[in-house]
Amino acid sequence: MWKKPGKAEPIHSSQLVVGLYISLKENWNDHPFLYNDFMLNSQKRIDTIRALKLDKIFYYPDKSTTRPGPLVVEAAAPVEAGALAAAEQQELARLQREKKAKIAKQKDAAARADRGWERSAQATREALIELSRSPRQAGEKLAGLSRETASVFAGGQEILLHLLGDKNGDGPQYHALNVMTLSMLLGKFSGMGEAQLADLALGALAHDAGKTRVPAHLLKMANRAKHEEAFYRQHGPYGAELAKESGAFNTASLEIITDHHEALDGSGWPGGKSKLGLGARIVALVDRYDRLCNPESPEREALMPTTALAKIFKTEIKQFDPALLSILIKILGIYPPGTIVQLNDGALGMVVCPGKESLRPKVLVYNPDLPKEEAPTADLSQEADLKIEEALKPSSLPPEALAWLNPRKRLSYFYSTDGGAA
Repeated sequence: MWKKPGKAEPIHSSQLVVGLYISLKENWNDHPFLYNDFMLNSQKRIDTIRALKLDKIFYYPDKSTTRPGPLVVEAAAPVEAGALAAAEQQELARLQREKKAKIAKQKDAAARADRGWERSAQATREALIELSRSPRQAGEKLAGLSRETASVFAGGQEILLHLLGDKNGDGPQYHALNVMTLSMLLGKFSGMGEAQLADLALGALAHDAGKTRVPAHLLKMANRAKHEEAFYRQHGPYGAELAKESGAFNTASLEIITDHHEALDGSGWPGGKSKLGLGARIVALVDRYDRLCNPESPEREALMPTTALAKIFKTEIKQFDPALLSILIKILGIYPPGTIVQLNDGALGMVVCPGKESLRPKVLVYNPDLPKEEAPTADLSQEADLKIEEALKPSSLPPEALAWLNPRKRLSYFYSTDGGAA
């Protein structure tokens, strides 16, 4: 369990030992570390701090696993130590450059992801609104976005999933894009070609289009009367009717819209089908996962990603394709985007990208001294000394840390490629 540090005590650099949780009371830009407060988990970190010759070093007794070492008063440095000091300064300068380059790359990727997300969200929102008024024009917009996305996913580049956790609003475009993004990843890893991926993207984007025919108050209700639920459960067929009018949807994409609430055990709706196409099976699973994390009704609790996956695996597995669920878990990683974690150096953070290794994702590190948009992201696959110690429940965090990380805000996903636009 992560806890806020207690009172810090001053310490000399000669007293630093592995196991101390320290705080560098320096400007964040004046040292090569990604954050100011951390556990000393390697001699390399200690050597770097000593080379910096910092005056303001503190440690937290309550978060440390050991006590400081003995104080050593430094003697005057001999002349021959000058070359060594110069080498240390060169190494520090290199580490500083690496840190600045990492932060610059991170900000650039975040800005590109934001721009890409906003463009897609705007186009999706407009098309979903227009579908009932100008079906052909709206269908062309959705089909164009679907083909563009399918081209990227089928192009052979490595696809990475990023979390955009501060997206506000409850418009249908957020859920539609989440479902499309995760569905496309499932489709790609299931062996779909570009044409199939385009059909999948189109069906995923419009899977809830029929909700425009359902009264808004019914959509927000956690519990509906029998006749209200029956009406609500027709949004799949309603959406398929709208999609047919557009002329942009083929049989595969229409099936996704109609059947995305059907289940393999026959318990789904509206038809109680048990034989579903691959696209419908994919969207049914992804739709359920995203609704557990981002419920439509404000009366329902939003589950954290790990809890949502565990719920599907433990209590709903018969409804979904187990092979697809295994792929989804592999894609999202053991620590899906949105998971709050504690690192082995005591730092607190939130997973923002699964990364290339399941156990070593990219983590936005909690740093109350910085605005969230300027805080560093630690790529654990590139940080040999860092690893995740445990996943944490949001309820275990201090209020200020919870407010800064804000994992309960809408989880929105976007994809990027290595070297492509995010």
